[in-house]
Amino acid sequence: MGSWPISLGDLLYGFLLLWLLYLLVLLIAQLVSKKGLIGKKVIADKILSILISAMIVYLIFNLCWGINYNRKGITWQLGLHLEKQNKEDIEALNILLLEKVNASKEKLIIYQAPRLTENEIFFLTDSAYKNIAVKYSFLQYNPSSIKSSMWSSVLNYTGFTGYYNPFTGEAQVNTSIPVFLQPFIACHEVAHQLGYAKEMEANFVGFLAAKASKNPQFLYSAYLDIFLYANRDLWLLDSTAAKHYRSKLSESIKTDLKEWQQFNKQHESFMQPALGWLYDLFLKQNKQPEGLWSYDRVTAVINAYYKKYGAL
Repeated sequence: MGSWPISLGDLLYGFLLLWLLYLLVLLIAQLVSKKGLIGKKVIADKILSILISAMIVYLIFNLCWGINYNRKGITWQLGLHLEKQNKEDIEALNILLLEKVNASKEKLIIYQAPRLTENEIFFLTDSAYKNIAVKYSFLQYNPSSIKSSMWSSVLNYTGFTGYYNPFTGEAQVNTSIPVFLQPFIACHEVAHQLGYAKEMEANFVGFLAAKASKNPQFLYSAYLDIFLYANRDLWLLDSTAAKHYRSKLSESIKTDLKEWQQFNKQHESFMQPALGWLYDLFLKQNKQPEGLWSYDRVTAVINAYYKKYGAL
């Protein structure tokens, strides 16, 4: 699907949505018509057919993708030992990542790097995985299939910054969000393409790839994202310490975070809590008992990697 300039997966979802709306209209028409009131069995049959169709789609999903939730994953491949994190480990990680993210942002300012375009981000993501595959052959990425989502404006109101389409194998990036977030998101979604289903592992693989790109905007995007996860973990144990390290971010980074905060505020909607709850439930049903907090578990993998290799 990578050679197609448009997202086939997005078209598929669009047609699916239209089909569901069509069935909904038919059901409503049946209910308000005399015929519909008489033929309750017809309505029941239509509902049953929808449920059967949903079960078939779910079965296909598991055959195409869901089986990856049972993989041993990147921690096994790298021989990482995940330990229960304590405050000292998380605080040390905050200190280290704070230094990394400030330095990467300072480099961007010094070189006055222009913001990357959508196509540049996708090209550099592909190159990043070529670089990391030199060190870890199991991260070979081919063929490339990274695309901008046709539904980016809708995704803004759902809280999703990107997603992987298991039916077409495409990595979708919401390219309407602030640009400094997009490099890491693209690397994260490609990690899903490589079969890393769990969110903490996709975050970690995305981090390794972004770091291997050597592009300063990719480095900044990755270090910022991982710092925010580590800072949120620290907040749960010591909010005062978390505030302290966050306050040490450079003013230019704080400006970026305000841009992100303002963007989210402009796109608040009633859908976000409901979709967040459903997605949390979905993750829990697929070998990720922490639900949405599974993303934050990347800090445990980062800590294990740092202890083993001594570098981030």
